[in-house]
Amino acid sequence: MFHSQADDVRPHTADLPFAVIADPDKRLYLEFGVESSPRALIDPRAWPSILRGVLHSSVSIVRDRRPVPSLTPHGGRFGLPADFLIARDGRVLACKYGTHADDHWSVDEVVALAREAAPQGHAE
Repeated sequence: MFHSQADDVRPHTADLPFAVIADPDKRLYLEFGVESSPRALIDPRAWPSILRGVLHSSVSIVRDRRPVPSLTPHGGRFGLPADFLIARDGRVLACKYGTHADDHWSVDEVVALAREAAPQGHAE
């Protein structure tokens, strides 16, 4: 789940081997107990990813003439990440509540968790 509009998330998630949910109004965030906090951005462990994002955006703005990102994005800037592995039947198989902006599962971790949770011989 991302607290962004679907059109904003789609370009970044199109190649992922699992579904991603846009939740711009944070309805699911509320139901799942996902929090917002300034620590999402002030934790030093998040700074390398923030710097990479700023550099990537800057290059896109200059080279590709992309629009400057909003200073007040829909959903706010302080959303903490939370990752959920949800089975096709709606059961939550695993979850991780992040403590800073870059504290989330890697794609490899999600795939490994899905393999562990899948019945023998079946992929979820």
